[in-house]
Amino acid sequence: MNWATVVQAIQWFFLLYFIVLSLSYVSLNLISIVSLSHYMSTRSMENLPPVYSNFELPISLIVPAYNEEATIAASVRAMLQLSYPEFEVVVVNDGSADATLETLIREFSMAPFPEAYRVRLQTQPVNAVYHSTIHPNLRLIDKQNGGKADALNAGINGSLYPLFCCVDADSILQRDSLQRLVQPFLEDASTVACGGTVRIANGCRISGGYLSRVGLPTSPLVLLQIVEYLRAFLFGRLGWSPLNALLIISGAFGLFRKETVIAAGGYRSDTVGEDMELVVRLHRTLRLDGKRYRITFLPDPVCWTEAPEDLRTLQNQRIRWQRGLAESLMMNRRLLFHPKGGAAGWLAFPFMVVFEWLGPLLEALGYGLMVFFFLTQMISLEALGAFLLAAIGFGLLLSVNALLLEELSFHLYERPSQLVVLFLVAVMENFGYRQLNSVWRLIGLMRWALGGKAHWGEMKRIGRGAG
Repeated sequence: MNWATVVQAIQWFFLLYFIVLSLSYVSLNLISIVSLSHYMSTRSMENLPPVYSNFELPISLIVPAYNEEATIAASVRAMLQLSYPEFEVVVVNDGSADATLETLIREFSMAPFPEAYRVRLQTQPVNAVYHSTIHPNLRLIDKQNGGKADALNAGINGSLYPLFCCVDADSILQRDSLQRLVQPFLEDASTVACGGTVRIANGCRISGGYLSRVGLPTSPLVLLQIVEYLRAFLFGRLGWSPLNALLIISGAFGLFRKETVIAAGGYRSDTVGEDMELVVRLHRTLRLDGKRYRITFLPDPVCWTEAPEDLRTLQNQRIRWQRGLAESLMMNRRLLFHPKGGAAGWLAFPFMVVFEWLGPLLEALGYGLMVFFFLTQMISLEALGAFLLAAIGFGLLLSVNALLLEELSFHLYERPSQLVVLFLVAVMENFGYRQLNSVWRLIGLMRWALGGKAHWGEMKRIGRGAG
């Protein structure tokens, strides 16, 4: 075998890799279009059958908080005003070093309450449990620091209701989010988890803890993330949901059946991707036990969150996400091609391994080798063009199509100028931003492979949710 044959084989390998990747996303896109069309025909709460009225299962909102003194009071006030028949807000102060605890006690007249705290999931020691004297459905668990997963487990231990919803302390929920998110649990008793959509609040107007006007940020970096989120949620997760193969529910907004999560062991504290790891573990344990279950996604319940506005914070976030992905898949590798794995083990898991876990390495090698071969005249301009069409062209198509789905379905961005800006961003993100993301993800993959210590890094927040 001569060198020319090796170069040709490498050329065809990467060309086919990007073609298969693009066709996989196109398939998810087609599934999403069908699912979204069906969902939009039944999304109105006013059109729900009367049998659902006043029969919603009670929900515990679990809010882990660490050094959130600037925004925690406004966030909790907004959560207390959610439109839902019966729910509680359980704030978990995870050993904050600032005045988070004192702020909550002062703003909501919290008093120690000697309730029976049942430890079903092991956590760091709990110092005290407080009840609000002015809001009967607000409680506070003060514990020693153990990280987000540990705080969530403490919240699960202290929760009263059969369903719990994880909400970040700086997130903004639409008033009817819980009403929409609970629908799958009402329609199918085997539902164990449901995720909603996370959108970016930068550039929006926040009033009284609620989003009052949808807008666009001035930061180009955040605009790029808006299109990225649209693509990830509107056909990434929506595409896997009908197959019962959804492996990711955002840690910022997910509803779970408490007893199922406790039986699976709760959240793991030894990973930075505790949200994805839990969902993959639920698939693995329930599939291998032969139990009937559903894990689903709805595009309409919306949680608004603040996105990074500087490169360093965004880089740390994406490195952390990639590492969490690697840890989640490795910890639950028994699901891969297991005879009982179903679509989760035979379609979604290998897709994640090849295109998301190892994707950054293969993409970096692909771009690097193909450009090197062209510069050294080992391949023709036509061959490089075919590769770039497969690597970039399909990505551009999918980004624009995600924006089109958003406009046809939810029409959140009403002004024509906003749509023009997002269209231009959807085109531009394929030329530099996606490749930069691949570099960051590759760093995360390498750090995981080398076994370096994982850490969250600092998230610089503007605090828009505090208004």
